[in-house]
Amino acid sequence: MKDVLVAIAFALIIGSLISALYFMNHDRGRTGRMAWSLAVRVGLSITLFLSLWVGHWLGYIDPTGIPIGR
Repeated sequence: MKDVLVAIAFALIIGSLISALYFMNHDRGRTGRMAWSLAVRVGLSITLFLSLWVGHWLGYIDPTGIPIGR
């Protein structure tokens, strides 16, 4: 379940980045839609990072990486 949520959040972040690129090329700086899309991307990224950090801190996510010292 948590893998699906992370994948969905990552897809939303990429989608927001793509929409900012579209607005940058389409609006040519006349509207604030590009800045809004980038702000949404930053907000989603911070939310995803904090969610992963809290999930690890509470024990919902177990570390499975390479041991320290190798």
